[in-house]
Amino acid sequence: MTTKKHVAIIGGGIGGLCLAQGLHKAGVQVTVYERDRTPAARLQGYRVHIDPHGARALHDCLPPELWRAFLDTTGTSGQDFGFLTERLDVLALIETPKAADPADDHHSVSRITLRQVLLAGLEDVVRFGKSFERYERLPDGRVRLHFADGDTAVADIVVAADGGNSRVRKQYLPHAERVDTGITTVAGKFLLTDETRGLLARRLTDGPNNVIPPQGIGLFCAPHDLDGTAPAEGIGATEQDGALMDNAASYILWAVGAAEGRFPADVADLPGEELRAAVSDMISGWHPDLRTMVERSHPDTVSLLPIRTSIPVEAWPASNITLLGDAIHSMTPMRGIGANTALRDARLLCLALTGDGDELAAIAAYEERMRGYGFAAVRDSLKAAKQFVGGNRLARTGFKTFLRTVQRFPTLKSRVFS
Repeated sequence: MTTKKHVAIIGGGIGGLCLAQGLHKAGVQVTVYERDRTPAARLQGYRVHIDPHGARALHDCLPPELWRAFLDTTGTSGQDFGFLTERLDVLALIETPKAADPADDHHSVSRITLRQVLLAGLEDVVRFGKSFERYERLPDGRVRLHFADGDTAVADIVVAADGGNSRVRKQYLPHAERVDTGITTVAGKFLLTDETRGLLARRLTDGPNNVIPPQGIGLFCAPHDLDGTAPAEGIGATEQDGALMDNAASYILWAVGAAEGRFPADVADLPGEELRAAVSDMISGWHPDLRTMVERSHPDTVSLLPIRTSIPVEAWPASNITLLGDAIHSMTPMRGIGANTALRDARLLCLALTGDGDELAAIAAYEERMRGYGFAAVRDSLKAAKQFVGGNRLARTGFKTFLRTVQRFPTLKSRVFS
């Protein structure tokens, strides 16, 4: 592929921007069309766990100074993963040793800060306020893009990175569905200060945890702990007032998920304060520290997250339109791999679009690999989501027994969780 080709990326989320960084670094003409009017127009999410797939993608696609900025703004809390009861008894603790190379390691980062990293240096690449509506193929094989404001643009290659409700996918692969799982999640942020740290058991501030109570709900929590003073401006600084958009403070992200019928019928209409109260009622019999974590979270940080998932589809003929991330393999957050899978897509697609040889063959090879690991992640995440909120008391008791057994035998634990 020559650098004279123009690549259009629809959507400026994590995957789309990572791809744009990689293409821009390689000298490829690329434009990102983002529907948001400004970089800070809306919340992009809370803390995100970057695994070795995601870290390697960021390392390879970002210029060295931005990779360094990413590392400088990650959290300092540990990555050992705890399975706990609702009384904070440890069922199992999965140790994750630190890798020698940060590009092969696990990291905690604010999604807001990660977006700042990924936007840096792309001022002439990203076009904000461009809501994609449809495309048409031109006689010469190129693609004309139509936007809600009446503007059009022409590109040689189009990449759909416009999320789970992708309009590109709906036109290009109308049979590729995304469905509601029937699971609802409420998430919030418990700010970590010198005062509030003392209110919680050490395990809650040390690393991520999955709380497994007997009834059919679940709780995940993970600290995003920052070391030192946050910058006043630039990458890592807070761009908007308010607790929700604050990415310079340390906090614990918590999320309580439950199957349909557990939350109030009008949960979609409840403000943050009432969502917090609903969660507090659901966990009223749990350990006081877990209740404190929820009840002392700022209501502005509490939000509703309906859980949806893609339906895997068979292979389609490759063309100069392709997809990455949630636009093709949207998954539940219960495995914490959605963002990392999008980053993995971005790295592989960047290699495909900057390599020698036939571009359609390169895109076909990318899509074949992406479908394999992407839809496997969709299936694994859906399975994890069902386990997370599963209401079968016997099954949960058996899983807890399994975790306690694994914890007692280190060799078994290393085989199971390696």
